[in-house]
Amino acid sequence: MVKIFIDEKPVEADDSATILQAAEKAGIPIPHFCYHAAFPPEGSCRMCLVEIEGLPKLELACSTRIREGMKVFTQSKKVIEARKGVLEFLLAEHPIDCPICDKAGECKLQDYYEEYGLFESQFEESKERREKKVRIGKDLILDRERCILCTRCVRFLREVTKTQELGVFERGIHSEINIYNGVPIDNNYSGNLTEICPVGAITDSDFRFQTRTWFLQKGASICPLCSRGCNIYIEYHRGFPRFPLSKRVYRIKARENPEINSFWICDIGRYGYSYLNESRLLKISLNNSNHRKCITWENILYLLSEKIKKLYYLHRTSRIAIILNTWLSNEELFLINRIFKDDLKIDQIFTVDNPQEKGDRFLLTEDRSPNRRGAQELGFTPEPLKLASLHPETELLLAFDPPFSSPFRSTETKEALEKIETKVLFTAHADEWNDHFDIVLPTALIPEKEGSLTNVDGKIQRFSPVFEPCGEGLPEWKILVELAKQLKLHFYDYKPLSSPEIIFQELKKQNLYSGKAK
Repeated sequence: MVKIFIDEKPVEADDSATILQAAEKAGIPIPHFCYHAAFPPEGSCRMCLVEIEGLPKLELACSTRIREGMKVFTQSKKVIEARKGVLEFLLAEHPIDCPICDKAGECKLQDYYEEYGLFESQFEESKERREKKVRIGKDLILDRERCILCTRCVRFLREVTKTQELGVFERGIHSEINIYNGVPIDNNYSGNLTEICPVGAITDSDFRFQTRTWFLQKGASICPLCSRGCNIYIEYHRGFPRFPLSKRVYRIKARENPEINSFWICDIGRYGYSYLNESRLLKISLNNSNHRKCITWENILYLLSEKIKKLYYLHRTSRIAIILNTWLSNEELFLINRIFKDDLKIDQIFTVDNPQEKGDRFLLTEDRSPNRRGAQELGFTPEPLKLASLHPETELLLAFDPPFSSPFRSTETKEALEKIETKVLFTAHADEWNDHFDIVLPTALIPEKEGSLTNVDGKIQRFSPVFEPCGEGLPEWKILVELAKQLKLHFYDYKPLSSPEIIFQELKKQNLYSGKAK
């Protein structure tokens, strides 16, 4: 470790660290545009200039290594004047697009101008006109007038995806970012370019002109669209009192985690959030007219518990079938295992999984479900659903429907369901196939509940709710605990299980998991 002084504050950092890295570790902000922790220093924006005692000129914080006893000044008069000069040159050619720019509210150029600038322009010449709204990829639009040539986008495609679709063309004032030979950016990680662009030169057609960033709220979650379990931020808008919005989630962004996904997420995780907004089941639905007057969670769980207890005490639990999916959390799978396998001795428990698809050997895996590994470690074996293998006298079916590839949407399934007396579906989405079940119960999706998932590498990651479930929806863990209490087989075992955290501790007590939650 090396000890240096930044603005007279003692700071310790690894001897391989740069001034900028040491300052960030100590919580001392140094402005920058081109620097990104994932890439080698570029030093092209000149915004991170600092003064070092004993040196005649200002140095770049992003590329200057620290040395023992170094004294660095980030707010001296010379440094402030240099930053103002850099900003003035950048703004000389920058369009006044802030009122319509998607980056407004989170733009570094705006932030630094407010902090170091607020000066009148000295340039009387006309701004250089450049091409706007250039489509450089399937979801990417480049505005060359806004570009400050930080080259983050070029370096991302060179260092991370290694596809190198972008480059800097021409020289001097005519330098510009462009694609090669008109071939657009086409890789699984192109959406990251919008996120790392510091000034809104690269915008995302999915988010473009949808809303303003200051209306959005942000919550941390886990991406459930493959078994990697990338860490993400979900940005959502609750709407206005008099103007309800057509959708709730507007954007998914990467959340840094060096052990899982570094700084990035794939485009499937970034753009595949429509399942959070569309076709949500808002209310309990009964297709059996005998019970239409008692549509409350309390009454529904009472009816289910009475049906299950009747079969249990008549020693007919072989006529109960459970269908699970690998979108359920570890805590929910643990409860299902304890209630239905251990307490009720039910043998007909099937685990279905989303079909495997093509992975890319980086973040996106072939397995497109978030908790396959967790289900396997808890003793469940995901396999294709074969309703024909159900006991021919099955009277009660409890089915937990996974998003996307539901196993219940086929003519064969419809015929098999018709033979079962009582069919209960737990699902987050409304669908015409729901009509083939007697009771349809709305459930919560992963960003709407608490729990943990085990990723493809065996890492357990806890997640918390970003927002509340839609309508009358409830998390499956809460439904299962209440159902277990109603069954009254081991009431006092389930009474303390008031949160997923407590359930997870109970899970660990039984040595079902040796890993540590992240």
